[in-house]
Amino acid sequence: MLIAKKLKEENISEYLLYMWQVEDMIRANALDIDKIDAQIISQFDQPEEIKKEIREWYENLIDMMRREEVMEKGHLLINKNIISELTDLHLRLLKSTEETDYSTAYYKTLPFIVELRSKSTDKNIPELETCFAALYGYLLMRLQKREVSGETQAAISQISSFLRILSQKYRNERKGDS
Repeated sequence: MLIAKKLKEENISEYLLYMWQVEDMIRANALDIDKIDAQIISQFDQPEEIKKEIREWYENLIDMMRREEVMEKGHLLINKNIISELTDLHLRLLKSTEETDYSTAYYKTLPFIVELRSKSTDKNIPELETCFAALYGYLLMRLQKREVSGETQAAISQISSFLRILSQKYRNERKGDS
């Protein structure tokens, strides 16, 4: 909860990846708040009042996962909505004649997106979700200490660069600095 709040304000891409990780962590703990409390919440060096808030946050996420039937896979609607917001911004930026840097970054990333989508079983996943899925997969590979090819690292580097620009545009828009 504490990390999520900070990331949501500072970097929406990192926030979304973090929330996907939280979803997976909840699944890994069988949607059991007591396990999450023992494994995660109790590790926070925070006053009991804050730990109580964190527990409630996890309880709410667990409840949403059950209601939205994403206990085994998929993403919460709150996270899907962020992809939608980012997609709306992305499309506006591409249409803008003043956003040549953004368009350039996107078109440099597009071949990687096309390649990733060609390998995907679900062809209806939005482009940006494809980018996030690639980054998330890369992060999981790194955590598992699996080898990553130079080609994959180059793709991830370009996707990261593109999403960094989009995240900054999102943050600026939220602050009214467009």
